[in-house]
Amino acid sequence: MARVYLETSFFSACVSTRTTTRSLYWREVSNEWWTFEAPRHDLVVSGEVIAELSDPAFPQRDQALTMVKGLPSLEISDEVIGLAEVLVKEKVMPGPVAGDALHVAAATWHSVEFLLTWNVKHLANPNKRTHLGTVCLRLGLVPPTIVTPDLLRGLNDD
Repeated sequence: MARVYLETSFFSACVSTRTTTRSLYWREVSNEWWTFEAPRHDLVVSGEVIAELSDPAFPQRDQALTMVKGLPSLEISDEVIGLAEVLVKEKVMPGPVAGDALHVAAATWHSVEFLLTWNVKHLANPNKRTHLGTVCLRLGLVPPTIVTPDLLRGLNDD
């Protein structure tokens, strides 16, 4: 079983009530992934995911937090924060040291294989993946493969 870090945008897509074509597609794919693929993986989140979903302004907050309940949460240690600072300094992730930088740093530091996200601007972006890999290589770390739910299917198929 692969370890998969579920980033905030995944949960957001699952509970979204938006009706744009993109939002409908993301919701359908995310909920399908949650039903059929999630049981095939070891899922993790971090305190940053929980903090973002707990924001009173987060739409469908209670529904999203219910999905997260019971999932193991990776520690946001000083080492994770330090790695996030490097990712921001090296312009792999936008500042401040929060959000995207902490998601990637937590998944990297804790050796998670995949980071699942719909954030294609800062996370599931081929240019960012290359830059992230280069910075992590210099630090002796292996970054997670950052993918969208529609790309992370059937890993355990025979």
